[in-house]
Amino acid sequence: MDTLTHTLMGGTIVGLAAMDPAVDPISVGFITTVVGASLVPDIDTVMKMKNNAVYITHHRGITHSLPFTFFIWPVLLTVLSVMLFDLPALNMYLWIQFAVFLHVFVDIFNSYGTQALRPISDTWIQLGVINTVDLPIIVMHALYFILWFLGMSPVLLFFILYGVMFVYYLARASMQQLINRKVERQLPNEYITRVFCMPTIHFFEWRLVAVTQHSYYVGRSFRGNIIFYDRFNKSAPIEQEIFEAVKKDINFKAFTFFSSIYRYEVKELSEDLVEIRYIDLRYLKDGHYPFVCIMQLDKNDNEIIHSYTGWVFSESKLQRKLINN
Repeated sequence: MDTLTHTLMGGTIVGLAAMDPAVDPISVGFITTVVGASLVPDIDTVMKMKNNAVYITHHRGITHSLPFTFFIWPVLLTVLSVMLFDLPALNMYLWIQFAVFLHVFVDIFNSYGTQALRPISDTWIQLGVINTVDLPIIVMHALYFILWFLGMSPVLLFFILYGVMFVYYLARASMQQLINRKVERQLPNEYITRVFCMPTIHFFEWRLVAVTQHSYYVGRSFRGNIIFYDRFNKSAPIEQEIFEAVKKDINFKAFTFFSSIYRYEVKELSEDLVEIRYIDLRYLKDGHYPFVCIMQLDKNDNEIIHSYTGWVFSESKLQRKLINN
């Protein structure tokens, strides 16, 4: 989820902590909202300062893993809360544990997902039923704080809020499954191997990628109506010599590690230069696929001379980023 939503969720934990007479709610608010729920698990965002490949590979990775969720972050923040606020260690550990767990747990429901099962599994858990910025969830939390300000019990409000959110998540998952079945009915003559159905910021609009035996269909669902904008035939395997060079590139490794569904294109730019472009099919916007990995290979020695992976919304910007990397 986005930082605002994580912060609002942390704030509801502050309200719930009113039931614990052993801790100071203000201190709990600082530790759970500002540090535990909002910032600490996403501290890996600083890796973007190095380059996109490192950021994409590690964001929501180890900092959202089992050891960090259930031991490292709670213990570290508990030590800080005891040292800075002289709070009871066990109580703070439990509140902080809950805050960090909530952060990681809600992240698995959007398209980006997390590696929440590391080190058991490096697989990305991407349920894709909630958009990263989900307006109904933000509105629900805003209403929680308004009612708290007006005098209602924050503890009671917490259970009401998360009861409603539980139903909301189930409803979104049901909508996703319904759209998946409609995709299968709309392509009756295709052998569908997988459907990617991902939410957008608009409640009734979903991004779609249907994978068949020979093709990719890319489109959207609007209030249950499905429109496919693009159809791509699956490409033949890339030449072995080219692939041997490509697979060593850090940007290629980052892209294929993160992307769930993609296609690729190979284009000769000159007698000596080949461009290999990998395109994530999940993020079609205004006729453009903004999340890509692009590499330029010198055919004389089969070496990648330029490469870039990341979000780019125009071809000119992509070429500038490629040359500068």
